Amino acid sequence: MKHQKVCDLMSDAVVRVQRGTPFKEIAHLLLEYDITAVPVVDEETRPVGVVSEADLLHKMWGQDLEGPAGEGDGTPSAGAKASATDAAGLMTSPALCAREDWSVVDAARVMARHGIKRLLVVDGSGRLIGVVSRSDLLRVFLRKDRAIRTEIIEEALVRSLGLAPSSLQVDVEHGHVVVSGRLPGEVTVSQLEELCRRVDGVVAVEFRPAGEAGAEDAATAGH
Repeated sequence: MKHQKVCDLMSDAVVRVQRGTPFKEIAHLLLEYDITAVPVVDEETRPVGVVSEADLLHKMWGQDLEGPAGEGDGTPSAGAKASATDAAGLMTSPALCAREDWSVVDAARVMARHGIKRLLVVDGSGRLIGVVSRSDLLRVFLRKDRAIRTEIIEEALVRSLGLAPSSLQVDVEHGHVVVSGRLPGEVTVSQLEELCRRVDGVVAVEFRPAGEAGAEDAATAGH
């Protein structure tokens, strides 16, 4: 099963600064582009850190604010950031990055683990090529039900389980998948449901054994 890649969802329009970019220019960029953080890159456009609104606000809080530096990562302390005048003194380093060939699942896990809203995206050489946000990742849930159904049949049923395309009935509505029919002995319900969940855009999965729907209909008719 193949998830969409970060490069398919990222934005390649990235505002960036260098180590020597002055404090006020960074503040201007954040306001002009309505963003909350900006990456700091070296001469070869490789990310070396990130400057956020919180980093700039250390200037307002004052140099008497005590705060620890990064744990051996070169990030300045709160007091040092309060006296900084350029990106090199303000940035948090290193910058968390995603590779362009990461899946959306890989990116989502890193965001969740670190509690961040976006990731810088780099190519195979480590150069900045884009940024991917939580909202970008959520776009996978906007996939058409028809596309989800087709992928489940072709990838889950046929390719992964070796079943005929018509062996099971697959219905998808607003991302909710219902698979109906009779499973062959070598295939378990949990295995089928897990394969369906791996398809981008799936919200929930339910398996209904053959005859279940008919039994419900008969019971309803009897009342």
